[in-house]
Amino acid sequence: MTAIKRKITVIGNSVVDVLAGPIDVRTLTAGSQPVKETKLSFGGDALNESVLLSRFGKRVELISRLGRDEAGSRVMDYLKENGVSTDHILAREESPTSVNIVLVDQAGERYFLTNPGSSQRMLSEEDIEPYLDEAADLVSFASIFVSAALDIPAMERIFRRVKSRLGRILVADMTKAKHRERLEDLAGLLPLVDYILPNEAEAALLTGEKDPYENARRFVDAGVGCAVIKTGSQGCLIHTKQQTLRIPAFPVRECVDTTGAGDSFAAGFLWGLSEGFSLADCGRLACASASCSVERMGATEGIRSPEQVLERFREMKKAE
Repeated sequence: MTAIKRKITVIGNSVVDVLAGPIDVRTLTAGSQPVKETKLSFGGDALNESVLLSRFGKRVELISRLGRDEAGSRVMDYLKENGVSTDHILAREESPTSVNIVLVDQAGERYFLTNPGSSQRMLSEEDIEPYLDEAADLVSFASIFVSAALDIPAMERIFRRVKSRLGRILVADMTKAKHRERLEDLAGLLPLVDYILPNEAEAALLTGEKDPYENARRFVDAGVGCAVIKTGSQGCLIHTKQQTLRIPAFPVRECVDTTGAGDSFAAGFLWGLSEGFSLADCGRLACASASCSVERMGATEGIRSPEQVLERFREMKKAE
């Protein structure tokens, strides 16, 4: 592969996260519960990817939407501090910036409290479309199904615009389907996707199948160039028409918080793609990034430098 020299464009949501944990969800009926840590942080799939890619040394622009409020101003400041271009982030009066409450249990799993009327649910085709002609050669659509304003036809139109320029690579991540959508419902947009990065549960909701190998095959049969199924502590499965790869996870010292782990995985994979790495090495970078992420509370706090991830990447290479 040839390394992509231009910037990376990331499309998706940006939020403020209020994290607390570890908590015992069974005792939440009590008046109060002591926790080891509470903190104000920043998140959203697109913000997380953008910040980490910038820390990996990439030129990154983010297409997103915020409210015109204090929370939105703080998100903008955080992005600028981390070297992410904010020129294509819209601040709207009609919906507040998303502020999510994230409760983290003893195993690092998360429970989200979100406002369906806030900015992350309102990101629309009209917010994104004006900037697509200027987008980079590598575009990440950070989450299918996050915004209620982006239905399947709107996403298909966006993907067609992205792919209208020869040589552009489109990577798409996703969250869980909200309205019982099936893989067949995405038939118009999947052939436009070069790489798709669902986790096991997200893929299973679309296919009705639990086996990640079968789900990877179904995505590719539906037209996706490469399906990358995130399998948590087992690493990931990468499948194309030519090959199937199983990449093990990097063993972590302690799983503190899985918030942003999938976004860290995506950022590592995008980093590898932008450098022209092999598919196997993209998977290793992705797993190495995710392993750093879960060892600290907060979506981006666990990764501070590219060398931190590269050290684990090299360990993975030696172990094989």
